[in-house]
Amino acid sequence: MLKISKLRLISLFCLMLAVPSMAFAAGGSAYMLKAKNDLNNTESLQRGAKYYVNYCASCHSAKYVRYSRVGADLEISDDELVNNLMFNASKPFETMQASMSTDDALRWFGAPAPDLSLISRSRNPDWLYTYLKSFYKDSSRPLGSNNILLPGASMPNVFWEIQGEQTPIFHNVEVSGTDENGNEIMRTVEEFSHFATVTEGSLEPKEFDLVVRDIVNFLDYIGEPVKVKRKKMGVWVILYLLILFGFAYFLKKEIWKDVH
Repeated sequence: MLKISKLRLISLFCLMLAVPSMAFAAGGSAYMLKAKNDLNNTESLQRGAKYYVNYCASCHSAKYVRYSRVGADLEISDDELVNNLMFNASKPFETMQASMSTDDALRWFGAPAPDLSLISRSRNPDWLYTYLKSFYKDSSRPLGSNNILLPGASMPNVFWEIQGEQTPIFHNVEVSGTDENGNEIMRTVEEFSHFATVTEGSLEPKEFDLVVRDIVNFLDYIGEPVKVKRKKMGVWVILYLLILFGFAYFLKKEIWKDVH
């Protein structure tokens, strides 16, 4: 009876681990790039803060993040914050607000730009990295661009100058399905293959990839500023528990050594 219970518990645990990945596979896109961001890379985070201010902060806020916290964590002095990052704020303790007003966002884009404080937690770094690299030229859209990962996105391609313009290439794929009578049928669908360059950008592709990776790294950081410290602290906590377990084990052996 005990063995069956253990087996059920193990099965349930495995199922719980599998559910998020199954849901992602069912609801996500097959086209997904790896961000490979590193929260321990302070220089990357500093560059990401700079790029965020230049390319994102005009429309998007990060209202749960204070400039002073960013400066302390990323080793940026108050003078550097004020002179290089705080274009729409005057004091380091202020939060990161968008330059564009809500009324202007509604008039120009039809909806206010979302706050990015927690975007890396509601999505994930890989999704953000893929999304920012997936804009393409689309003359049918009001702003002249579209996105493979999020079709119909209201956001314009803010990177067109440094990335250049690209167009998606699709190929036909045969997939099985069923008709209204439940009979199995085959149908042809278009599947995204890759992007083809339309116009060159001011940066080489590898340089542009680094810019996007730095921005994603910064967005991942502001989503949970204590993540790096929490992980480092977790290592010490586990080490402490292992040492404590060793003491407890040998103490138990000493206490019970004369008991038969």
